[in-house]
Amino acid sequence: MTGNKDEKSRVRKITASRAVCWVVGIPLVLALVLFSASFFLDEPLRSTMEEKLNRDLKGYSVRLPKLHFQLIGLSMTLKGLTVFQQAHPDPPIVTFPVLKASIQWREILSGKLVAEFMLDQPNVNINLKQLRSEAASPVSLKERGWQRAVEDIYPLKINSLKVKNASITYIDLDPKRPLVLSHLNLQATNIRNIHLPDKVYPSTFHLDTAIFGSGHGSIDGAANILAEPYPGIKGRIKLEKVPIDYFDTLIARSNLSLHGGVLRASGEAEYAPKVKIAHLENLEIQGMKIEYIHSQRTAGAEKTRAVEAGKAAKELSNKPGILIRADQVNLTGCTIGMMNKSASKPYRVFLADTDLHMTNFSNQRTEGTAQVRLKGKFMGSGLTTASANFRPEKGGPDLDLHVKIEDTQLTAMNDLLRAYGNFDVSAGAFSLVTELHIKNDAITGYLKPFFKDMKVYDRRKDKERGIFHQMYEMMIGGVARILKNRPNQEVATKITISGPVGNPHTSTWQIVTELIKNAFFRAILPSFEKEVTGKGKR
Repeated sequence: MTGNKDEKSRVRKITASRAVCWVVGIPLVLALVLFSASFFLDEPLRSTMEEKLNRDLKGYSVRLPKLHFQLIGLSMTLKGLTVFQQAHPDPPIVTFPVLKASIQWREILSGKLVAEFMLDQPNVNINLKQLRSEAASPVSLKERGWQRAVEDIYPLKINSLKVKNASITYIDLDPKRPLVLSHLNLQATNIRNIHLPDKVYPSTFHLDTAIFGSGHGSIDGAANILAEPYPGIKGRIKLEKVPIDYFDTLIARSNLSLHGGVLRASGEAEYAPKVKIAHLENLEIQGMKIEYIHSQRTAGAEKTRAVEAGKAAKELSNKPGILIRADQVNLTGCTIGMMNKSASKPYRVFLADTDLHMTNFSNQRTEGTAQVRLKGKFMGSGLTTASANFRPEKGGPDLDLHVKIEDTQLTAMNDLLRAYGNFDVSAGAFSLVTELHIKNDAITGYLKPFFKDMKVYDRRKDKERGIFHQMYEMMIGGVARILKNRPNQEVATKITISGPVGNPHTSTWQIVTELIKNAFFRAILPSFEKEVTGKGKR
């Protein structure tokens, strides 16, 4: 009896052991088969996918060296995927060292079959030639086939996206000064609005990146990718220690030259079908040197840009549904200048050591009055203070401006004096007081300059010049002495400014610039020549 019981027990153990082997062994063998089969599928899938990508994309080509499809988990890993623009294939538009697409398994519990994408160290390269080619193409971005290309990679809709350590490089005119975003990381979740579908922005994202090496930027926000007619997005932006002179090659096309400068900023932005808001809470720029360069060669383009800028300002001013606002804008230790290369004798005017503080700027009149306060040194020596109050333009510009310049060394203005008065000085000081008001398309105000202790003719300095020019400068100096206001020994005049604003498409600051240029450069300086010769030179 005992022997039979032992035999039955042994049989049961053997049976149980075999059952365990089958239960464990069959899935294990199946897994090994699937794992091995995955490698046999890789090359056919790779060649098929590369062919489909190249067929679907318009104007772009793709190279895919390696692909691995994992039957266990149904994931797809692409290695070395490279995209080229056919018109300008060098450099490649983007390279993906590793792109992994897989099912987002946890969302199956929500009854949704969606995908998650992970991009490791993607490298984006764009240059000006490629951008211009894209802009000139008759094929729209929507028709390029990018959406079909993503579906070729993985048929499920993307619900989660993670980008690790990406880099984006843009080269404009100067290949030695690329604009580079490096160590860029992005994570976006709930892209398909599976959770919180009733929320305005159900999808969340975070982006952080190094900017031009030493700067840093981040965006924390939310989005509604499925919004119609286009996605909506809202985010908080923060920038730190961004070196802005990298933008010099970009703004050069607008006749601007930029050197030095570090920027920090914070604010919020929202762009959606029903609302558009750009709210800059704080912007600080330190140590920037920026100059506008006017030349005869670019005069036509400058005029066109000015008209277009004026029209854009008019269009945005008080436009419903669009709010542009800046709470605080500060410039410290900056130099702001203008170079005129089109004059018969080129000259430069500038403000050095400029500190500017602007508050409450907006495109909406309901946001109140914007204020600007400025301190600087005109031509590097004349203590300058200015204040302005302005409202968003509705029927036309609305501005109050006060400027005071004290004791600028006249010798620093010699290029300007030669250009418009055909003389220069060896000593003296220049001061200015002006007040301008613009409202209801009308301008009122005055501009009053002072020339103190001005010495025009210097025998030692002018001995190489012609006798007639020496006589002319002697007469200018004589007029200056005659016009001196006793007892303060200053040459003074006053120009009254009044009349309608001429061009309805001209912006507020264009008007101010033209007023100063025409009233000061073309009226005050040649006045000495008019007194002597009875006619003015331009």
